Amino acid sequence: MAKKGEARQNVTLKCSECKNENYRTSKNKKNTTERLDLNKFCNTCRKHTEHKEAK
Repeated sequence: MAKKGEARQNVTLKCSECKNENYRTSKNKKNTTERLDLNKFCNTCRKHTEHKEAK
């Protein structure tokens, strides 16, 4: 979890097809309040899929 007063927060990205948690990244929670959804390569599916921010 982020320290008090810090805007950056670590998030995990989960594949929308196979539900594997493949990527970890950080986002600025003050500027980007909605959840991230990015197209990334999934090693399990062996193709580019949409990865959404996991809770």
